[in-house]
Amino acid sequence: MTRSFLALVGTTIAFACPLQAAHAQWPSNSIRIIVPFPAGGPTDITARVIGQAISESLKTPVIVDNKAGAHGFIGVSEAAKAPADGYTLMMASIGTMAINPRLHEKIPYNANKDFAPVSLVVTVPIAVVANTKVLPVQTIPELVAYLKANPGIVNFASAGNGGSSHLVPEYFKYRTGTSMAHVPYKGSGPAIADVVAGQVHLMFDTLLTSTPFVKSGRLKMLAVTTSQRLAEYPDVPTVGEVLGMKDFEASSWYALYAPAGTPAEIVNRLSAEVDAALKKPSVAKRLTDLGAIPVGGSPEKLAAFQRAEQDKWGKVIQVAHVKSD
Repeated sequence: MTRSFLALVGTTIAFACPLQAAHAQWPSNSIRIIVPFPAGGPTDITARVIGQAISESLKTPVIVDNKAGAHGFIGVSEAAKAPADGYTLMMASIGTMAINPRLHEKIPYNANKDFAPVSLVVTVPIAVVANTKVLPVQTIPELVAYLKANPGIVNFASAGNGGSSHLVPEYFKYRTGTSMAHVPYKGSGPAIADVVAGQVHLMFDTLLTSTPFVKSGRLKMLAVTTSQRLAEYPDVPTVGEVLGMKDFEASSWYALYAPAGTPAEIVNRLSAEVDAALKKPSVAKRLTDLGAIPVGGSPEKLAAFQRAEQDKWGKVIQVAHVKSD
């Protein structure tokens, strides 16, 4: 064994040891979760619930950083370029990771290559909620009849072009042969606020943001877009059952990611922390009370789920002729 080879081995070990030590000591600083949407929306709510749980278990501060704008491009791009050291994470949505890659010809990130999947946190049923003070309907069949009798009159709010709150109603329009005007907002929070205020007629919204307004009676839940009725709302039908479309199904979802290249030990540790958090009765209750369904699971499970969702919504974009703005 030559002296130069021994020197090389010594250098390699010396370089590797600090890295291994750094991984072993993680986390030694605060963790930032980038949310590519405004505060108050479902992605933000999910990040704050999970962030608090992780902060308690890891005994380190977890800060939620809202970086909204441009269909989520701003926040997602910042997360993709962040150091891959486990101190910057991203809570992403179906829109940013499954829909945007199939809707936009050019986006400033690669959803499948720029990130290390951590865990699918929750799925969230989508509800058709309406302000019946400005929209005179109480059921989905009444809505379809009203839309056909009054083309171009009804508008729907969304959290932004290309998200689930945009694509699901576009799919609804396609399947029912109706028309509604799309009013995009910069996030679910301001969108649902204008529906409540009567500035917009209705929204295909996640239960995370619409539940408080439904429970207070300020909005009417006409139906859910899941394949089966929800246990929390047994009297609310599904769109599929009332329209005779058994294949009409859609749910939103939110998942945690790290920048690509983040050490596998840290990614797996984070995934385990999310799983543990979701199994805590207090955390699970906070999410289920808001209409979310805790999921969890491995990084590999999230990666496979993400690609399947991209294929599903890519077909919806094609058949409904949805165009990016």
